[in-house]
Amino acid sequence: MNNNINLEEYIANLCDKARDASYNLAQSSLTERNNALGMLADKLQNSDIINKIIEKNDIDVSHAKENGITDAMVDRLKLDEKRIKNIAGALMKIIALPDPLGKGDNWIRPNGLSIRRISVPLGVVGMIYESRPNVTVDAAALCIKSGNSVVLRGGKEAINSNLILADIIRQSVKEAGLDSDCVQIIDNITRESANVLMKQHGKIDVLIPRGNAPLINNVRENSRIPVIETGVGVCHIYVDYNADFDMAANIVVRSKARASVCNAVETVLISRGIYKEFLPVMKKRLDELNTEIRGCEKTLEILKDAVPATEEDYYTEYLDFILAVKVVADVHEAIAHINKYNTKHSEAIITNDMKNAKEFQSKVDAVAVYVNTSTRFTDGEEFGFGAEIGISTSKLHARGPVGLNELTTVKYLIDGDGQVR
Repeated sequence: MNNNINLEEYIANLCDKARDASYNLAQSSLTERNNALGMLADKLQNSDIINKIIEKNDIDVSHAKENGITDAMVDRLKLDEKRIKNIAGALMKIIALPDPLGKGDNWIRPNGLSIRRISVPLGVVGMIYESRPNVTVDAAALCIKSGNSVVLRGGKEAINSNLILADIIRQSVKEAGLDSDCVQIIDNITRESANVLMKQHGKIDVLIPRGNAPLINNVRENSRIPVIETGVGVCHIYVDYNADFDMAANIVVRSKARASVCNAVETVLISRGIYKEFLPVMKKRLDELNTEIRGCEKTLEILKDAVPATEEDYYTEYLDFILAVKVVADVHEAIAHINKYNTKHSEAIITNDMKNAKEFQSKVDAVAVYVNTSTRFTDGEEFGFGAEIGISTSKLHARGPVGLNELTTVKYLIDGDGQVR
């Protein structure tokens, strides 16, 4: 940031550059956009560049540890060679996806007007996000492929990682013959910079927050720009009366193994008919992760070292190795509990009763509702989208993993030969 201009001017200037670049990007060919992503993927597999990224990331990780950030959140922040190459692999999957632009349909009206409806970019996407530096690449890549400019404002925890990744992205875009100004990053990591970005109505077309509940709430309450709200994940697994114990325990532990992500399980509900037998099986597996269990009264009867759960625990996204547990009467009580406490993200039932499975999927209000599998599959790459900017829990425009198609809108093109109304 140039110290000679104030924060408002600095961010407005970045947004103006992104806006100007968006017009040409929207007219670019699929080949040009894919070439930019291909060059970026190549760079992220280059040993020298990988080492430079890791060097900057090490600074962020060191600062995070000094500031007492939990191990789970440090893991979310960390980049190593394998993770960087996985990001490159995700880019190749995005390249392989069809062009999201120019799709549509057409029809002729009785008066002879020819109407075409086609998909076009949203324009300029603003991103406010925390911790995970891979989001810098995922967001930029999805925006480039869908013809959108992007203005990135990452969190202070990952600032060094984000800056070097944004620089590599911009280099790749430029080398592909496109305008590198289509990718902008705000290097000011104060809270005020996020607040200023939220005021860029007319310069930013849509704002996507990705992070913890306070961040998302702040954006929802204060943004002057339309928001695609990505979700806090208070995700549940309900273990039904006739569930296979080994399957259920394995799904629970694998859904908690990476605790810092939004699709990790935070609450396990257990049928009253099996809790005495199942709780010790589940706890034995969760002990592998050193997971703290916060349970209801019936849970505490069986697990003597569990912590009593409070009402607030059932509303909490821990993002840590803490799990709320509650014994419920049946699938009906499980559904009622989930619809009261969840954030409409990802919910699962483990059962051999297909009637209960269908009722659960029908009545639970969430983006993704699973039967006999893990909540961790709510992910753009797992859904075949290559990557995602975030998991939207909104019901308007985009819901679920926000991929290429969710970053487009429509335009109507109408041809006539003199018709008037």
